[in-house]
Amino acid sequence: METLLVALLNGLIYGLLLFMISSGLTLIFGMMGILNFAHASFYMLGAYLAFTAIHMFGFWGGVVFGTLGVALIGFVCERYLLRHVRRFGHVQELLLTFGLFFAFEEVVKLFYGPYAVAYSVPESLRFTAFHIGEVSYPFFRVLIGLTAIVMFAAIFCLLRFTRIGLVVRAAVLNPTMVQALGYNVSVIFSAMFAVGAGLAGLAGAMGGAYYTTNPNMATELGVIVFVVVVVGGLGSLGGALIASLLIGVLVSAIVYVDVTFGQILSAVGLVSDEVARSTLDVPLSSAAGVLPFLLMLLVLMFRPQGIAGDERA
Repeated sequence: METLLVALLNGLIYGLLLFMISSGLTLIFGMMGILNFAHASFYMLGAYLAFTAIHMFGFWGGVVFGTLGVALIGFVCERYLLRHVRRFGHVQELLLTFGLFFAFEEVVKLFYGPYAVAYSVPESLRFTAFHIGEVSYPFFRVLIGLTAIVMFAAIFCLLRFTRIGLVVRAAVLNPTMVQALGYNVSVIFSAMFAVGAGLAGLAGAMGGAYYTTNPNMATELGVIVFVVVVVGGLGSLGGALIASLLIGVLVSAIVYVDVTFGQILSAVGLVSDEVARSTLDVPLSSAAGVLPFLLMLLVLMFRPQGIAGDERA
């Protein structure tokens, strides 16, 4: 029982980390319509920039540096690259961001090498938050989850209850009218892209200290982040949060399930016990990597707009 509780809690924290990354893509992809294939690269850059700055500014200074540094990189990418290809359509945007994905990865390998760097949780934050039976749960994992929750609350309140959020939502729906009212829509879009990139950078600066910081970070999570956005619903922060938690819990929980595919098929009467033991003796946990895509398939089949997407979409 203790093992299952720890697995579920790990899944929740992993899901919240996914939300920290995907929240920025939800803003960029869902609200601006930009197919940013390089979004997971901002997560990687946040970890590496924080690792670089931690020696000069300490851990929290490194987190701030990584977040703001990635936001600046995102602003430059939108202002000087994406803005010039947006009028040609989504294919050109996809090709450009696909190229940025590989460019960022190669730049990281050039400066830091192809192996993981020694970016870890500082000693001052290495203590136990609470105990689950005899299992000690680290405080830093809880801190990652709390950061994601605060991020969600801050973005939600900013978009729903402030004048800035009103202008941003209006610029998305009717940019010509907002332009006529005296607002610079181009600057608004650049700022939105920078904020989205900065959120991924914050996730990297926090998550990279606990998980491994290596040049493959973007590759490992890149596709999963798009799955979260699709499952949650384009432009829906609440949907992205639900989808992230769902994927995190499913992936973490299935690893601890000591059942094989043969046993499941035998229990429902589809195969005999002999066949189940001889040819289908494959643990269910081996399908953990496929679960997010299976979930996306089911959502697209029965609710194409996503869990919390607009039914008119």
